[in-house]
Amino acid sequence: MLNYRQLHYFWVVAKTGSIVRACEQLNLTPQTISGQISLLEHTYGIELFRRVGRQLELTEAGRQTLPYAEQMFQLGGELELMLRAQPNEQQILFRVGVADVVPKSIVYRLIAPTMELSEPLRITCREDKLERLLADLAIQRLDLVISDSPMPSHLDIKGYSQKLGECGISFFATAELAAQYGQDFPRSLHGAPLLIPGPETVVRSRLQRWFAEQQVQPRIVGEFDDSALMQAFGQSGSGIFIGPSVIADEVIRQYGVELIGQTDAVSESFYAISVERKVKHPGIVAITEGARRELFTEM
Repeated sequence: MLNYRQLHYFWVVAKTGSIVRACEQLNLTPQTISGQISLLEHTYGIELFRRVGRQLELTEAGRQTLPYAEQMFQLGGELELMLRAQPNEQQILFRVGVADVVPKSIVYRLIAPTMELSEPLRITCREDKLERLLADLAIQRLDLVISDSPMPSHLDIKGYSQKLGECGISFFATAELAAQYGQDFPRSLHGAPLLIPGPETVVRSRLQRWFAEQQVQPRIVGEFDDSALMQAFGQSGSGIFIGPSVIADEVIRQYGVELIGQTDAVSESFYAISVERKVKHPGIVAITEGARRELFTEM
């Protein structure tokens, strides 16, 4: 059976970068730490560290081991916090995975209703690629995944998708760009500098089809998987950028930009994916009901 104490010593040395710093953190002698790591290496016939000059460097086996140790001791820390909580103060853990293509403002607006529940929730959010999040959902390391698409049909994972809402898109730009390209929308977009979502987003292909239908061809100057980064570039005047129309007022206030135009012919949809067909977790219920009642009121 895996010796977790030995694994913990390995993890601390890998995180701190040296046995000396690990000794200071763990209040142990170098002989104890190095001896226990050696026992771990001997048990599995591997080498976790190699010495390069005066420095320790992870081997390939060490690099593969580290992320597992990270996750194990992170979960252990969460478990300890839960066990130490007083019975009348215990919180319900709500673990949310967010596909990295979903705009951060939308994520906040979706999750915000969970903060108003009478039942205390402890929310953890993790952003990643959709398929990795769904893999964690399948083994119940997440309670919910928020995405811009439903559960992909090609994945052999049990999950149920609830559509939270749908809205058109808006085009934003700095005052200078808006003055130059803001008239006669959408024809004014022809040749205009445009920042667009990356190819993994659902809205990307819809946007390109719409441009073809309108017979306009913007000049693509940037592609971004992260919507917040795209908005930051847009705020600097690098190009026109898009966002969900449902948060248009918020984008204008936050980034000091102007609205060039809107269209419902290109839409963005957002989904809650869980392993339960009949949702029971209070956090998921709050998100689905809040989305339909407050954010996407026209559904």
